[in-house]
Amino acid sequence: MTPEPPARTRQAPTLEAVAELAGVSRATVSRVVNGSLRVSPAAHAAVTRAIAELGYVPNQAARSLVTRRTDTIVLIVHERPDTVFADPFFASVLRGVNQALSVTQLQLVLLQVQGDRQRDRALRYVGNGHVDGVLLISLHGDDIMPMSVSGAGVPLVMAGRLLTGDPVDSVDADNVGGARQAVRHLVATGRRELATVAGPVDMSVGVDRLAGYAQAARDAGLPASATRVETGDFTEASGQAAAARLLAEHPTIDAVFAASDLMALGVLRALRAAGRRVPDDVAVVDFDDAAPAVYADPPLTTVRQPVERLGAEMVHQLLRRIADPTGDAASVILPTELVIRSSA
Repeated sequence: MTPEPPARTRQAPTLEAVAELAGVSRATVSRVVNGSLRVSPAAHAAVTRAIAELGYVPNQAARSLVTRRTDTIVLIVHERPDTVFADPFFASVLRGVNQALSVTQLQLVLLQVQGDRQRDRALRYVGNGHVDGVLLISLHGDDIMPMSVSGAGVPLVMAGRLLTGDPVDSVDADNVGGARQAVRHLVATGRRELATVAGPVDMSVGVDRLAGYAQAARDAGLPASATRVETGDFTEASGQAAAARLLAEHPTIDAVFAASDLMALGVLRALRAAGRRVPDDVAVVDFDDAAPAVYADPPLTTVRQPVERLGAEMVHQLLRRIADPTGDAASVILPTELVIRSSA
């Protein structure tokens, strides 16, 4: 019997084969694979289709030796676990981050950090060269993490600015302008005894929304309203407790601006417990426009912030910083929109 010839081993597709099929240069394919932004949308689409058709898989070990990159970024959420999993904000940011990363070769690591020990462990992980860049959200006070990451030479983009004023790449919604929109709407509907349930004053988002509220109240000739402030921590329970304190101290209030959807749900609970009708007796406007605002009873008039876009823009900002480590820090502010529903 004549022995059968040995089966040929199928050759793995090469970078050159992808370039030929896509009709572009080898350098263009390399830029797409390495996550470079210096590729036209048409070329990027052609290369992506060719990669999928050929089943091309980049050699990560070889790429790491050449580029000295890990092709991994980390999203650090500096918050309590119960807050992270209860607040729709964090899920929306993560969707935006994943959407932006889906067209790159980058992998995402998610770290939830609470307390000094977890923070120090996260800083060691970042500083030991495991990631190419860091996305940081929900920073409190004068936490050392941003400056420690930057000091280690690792690109960093934050959601929100640093309260210390130190320059750092950041993306945020127009919190000041959005709060002004809320107050102007309340005033335009005839409300004159305003109060606010503000966010934490150790976070830029809490400080900025309170500043926008107070400025708009003073501009409307309502200086007393500017001082009617109770704070919460963006949870429903804290919103209910803060609203109860406001009602006890200022029983004549006819409008409340809550700095988040969840705190607004707590405000509604406190108003019902006090026998106040919404919006007949007290109008309520809040900030965020996640699912709780739509399904509240009554549905909440709210300032919509583009949370998924915020997550995606943080990724784009980080990729720019990885490509150009020496440029000046940039701050991106995304617009907000007032959405009118039944609560005000």
